[in-house]
Amino acid sequence: MSVRKAMMVLYRVCWLVFVALVLVGVLAEPLLPFGLTFVPAAVAVVIGFTLSRSGPKEALGDRPAVEVDPPVTGRWSALNSPADKVPSHGTHVYGQTYAIDIVAEPETGDGEPPARPPFRLFWPVARRNRDFPAFGAPLLAVADATVVRASDGQRDHLSRNSLPALAYLMLIEGAVRDMLGARRIIGNHVILDLGEGTYAAYAHVQRGSLEVKAGDRVRAGQRIGRVGNSGNTTEPHLHFHLMDSPDPDAARGVPFTWRGVGVPANGETFTVDAVETEATVKAEDAVDAPGRAGERVVRDGRPGVVGGAG
Repeated sequence: MSVRKAMMVLYRVCWLVFVALVLVGVLAEPLLPFGLTFVPAAVAVVIGFTLSRSGPKEALGDRPAVEVDPPVTGRWSALNSPADKVPSHGTHVYGQTYAIDIVAEPETGDGEPPARPPFRLFWPVARRNRDFPAFGAPLLAVADATVVRASDGQRDHLSRNSLPALAYLMLIEGAVRDMLGARRIIGNHVILDLGEGTYAAYAHVQRGSLEVKAGDRVRAGQRIGRVGNSGNTTEPHLHFHLMDSPDPDAARGVPFTWRGVGVPANGETFTVDAVETEATVKAEDAVDAPGRAGERVVRDGRPGVVGGAG
């Protein structure tokens, strides 16, 4: 077990001990003096802060980005992009130093409202997943790879794109998920081994949508699942990042760039067109078929790579 993995385990244990002490103190006789009850929480805060600030040594340097294919097709917009800051999500934990979130933004006609529902202050408090164009969108393998982790049993919850729902996510749900581990944060997910110590993580996948399992070989462009809204998320979207370990608890982030797109900045839209082939439609044939599973043409993409952007 790596030091980083051990620290993540200790972090969660400290929080669970704190919660247990509080519950016992409320429901029965306190086990410790009032002040000592908060010691595990204080230790957890220190560990969490240390891990969130401790990333790869190359995070602020000139580490070359790994070029891979885009994981989606269609028109998308970037959020929490490493093109704007590193670490992109404000933390190095779970190997997400260079992570990016993308949401589907289909074009609409003149005078029509955006296809993606906007954030609301109070109402509706939550929306159904099918209201968001990203939900159910195909996810594609970014390179020839081996599946090392695949999990899609968690439910797709309602959106958290209103002020009350976001407060619930940040103050209650997110804290509980954090204590329960990486699996509850990233939700349904698939992790691909790209070779040379690089792994691709797809988070918040739709329940029951994975078409691969651990040990499968996939080809670049092969459909592996669909976008969902599982885990610690406000709305259906894809969270994607590269890392140096298949275990998010032990991983450190690896910079990436999408072939033909680069790394879109926050709020920037990009479009990836797919030319389907029989191998793309029939994933099982794509594993053994020679050549690419599908060619992609990119429009309105932003060239560039991530690496040292702060």
